[in-house]
This record gives sequence, C-alpha cells and structure tokens, in this order.
Amino acid sequence: MVAALRAYPRLQDGRSLRGWLFTIAHHKVLDHHRATARRAVPAGALPDRGADDAPSLDDDLWDAVAQLPDKQRGAVTLRYLGDLPYTDIGEALGCSEAAARQNVRAGLAALRQEVSPR
Repeated sequence: MVAALRAYPRLQDGRSLRGWLFTIAHHKVLDHHRATARRAVPAGALPDRGADDAPSLDDDLWDAVAQLPDKQRGAVTLRYLGDLPYTDIGEALGCSEAAARQNVRAGLAALRQEVSPR
C-alpha cells in the first residue's frame, strides 16, 4: 500500500484504479518472491577443523617437483600454483614465451614418468 500511495500522485487515469492497485500488489509479490530466492540460507554450526583434518600434500609429487631442473621447476610452479600465463612465466624466468611453454611441457613429462598414479 505504501508503494501505491507514493505512486498515486503520478496516476494519470483514475478510471482503472482497481487494476492499477492490483498491478502494484502483483509486482510487490514478485519482488518479494525474487528477493527470498536470492537470500542466503543459514548453514547452522560449522564443524571445527583442526590442522590434522587438513588435506595432506602428495609428498611423492612434491619430491619429484623438487628434483626437476630449475627452469622446469619454476615454470611448472608458476603455471600451476601461480596460474600465470606463459608470457609472464617467460618474463619471470628470463626466457621467451615459447621457452616457458617448453619448460612446462618438459617438466610435466618428467613428473609423469616419476610419479605413478595410485
């Protein structure tokens, strides 16, 4: 009703007052329904997670990464941990974009040979 009272001075034709009020009410119901659908739902109490519950890193993989040559290790790390594009990897390693791609490819190939899937 408040929305209708605020809009009443702008009403041009008073002959369709009932339809005008129903249209405003209809729009308000739709707005309320949409807002309810977007509202966050409380999740309740979250369980406490200690350091023991944290996922452990795959030690075999990180040992194999540590054994890679410097440029391959840097390229693989910057690509997959840093999520950097090859251009930025090349700048960080002091090489071209093509060389950065090659270092990532060679590093991944070496890791595939060293670390077997479980």
